[in-house]
Amino acid sequence: MASTKIDHDTGTLGKAVAVLEAIAVSDTPMRFRDLTNCIDQPRGTLHRQVSNLLEEGLLEINADQSYSLGFRFLKFAARAWSSNGFREIAEPHLKALHELTGETIHLGILKGAEVIYLDKVESRQAVRMHSQVGNSSPCYCTGVGKAGLSALPNAEIIARLSDVNFNQFTSTTLTSPQAVLSEIDEIRASGNAYDREEHEPGIHCIAAPVFTEDRSVVGGLSVTAPCYRVPVEKLEAWAADVRNAAKAIMEELPIKMGPRA
Repeated sequence: MASTKIDHDTGTLGKAVAVLEAIAVSDTPMRFRDLTNCIDQPRGTLHRQVSNLLEEGLLEINADQSYSLGFRFLKFAARAWSSNGFREIAEPHLKALHELTGETIHLGILKGAEVIYLDKVESRQAVRMHSQVGNSSPCYCTGVGKAGLSALPNAEIIARLSDVNFNQFTSTTLTSPQAVLSEIDEIRASGNAYDREEHEPGIHCIAAPVFTEDRSVVGGLSVTAPCYRVPVEKLEAWAADVRNAAKAIMEELPIKMGPRA
């Protein structure tokens, strides 16, 4: 569980979102005392937020007195997922790329300095990825993230990375905005981005950017596989296929799909 205080100063709604965010991103179950340690709100205010969220079905309390997101979120998530135009347009192209490679395919969009995964087609192999639709990952150490960044001007990339606390997940993780920008130049030249075991040891991927003409949606797609099963040479052999899938999606996207974040 992170010790950094989460501070939403946008009124009652912002305070409620802070509670939901803390519980959603925590790697361990959170009880009320845990929330007081990571959310910058008076104890009484925090208690009211939790009570309201429980009453509305947005939170549930477990047998061990920890909290989890409520089932009402499943309804919201299902509606958001099914009505997402970007995901719907991309879906047949993700499946086609999966048929070609047999490996896990991801589709994600940039939100600030993170990648939010919108869709995933699982590998046909016995060993699969633990990633989930709706989860987020840092953009600086993922193929989809770096691919998406390559579609943005350097000034915006620097702005997005300026407040990032670069976590070195592995020995190959990029750990500075300058290192990311250097690789962005290579991505723009080749049309492909790589995750060279930068986020998780033993896992690598090849990606390509996907974006609307006005950059209102910016993201990417990737083929991800364990290194022991798919050597670098095989991953690189899919470079053109990944680019072609990304291009096919972009040809079907409208110029503008919504505000960029």
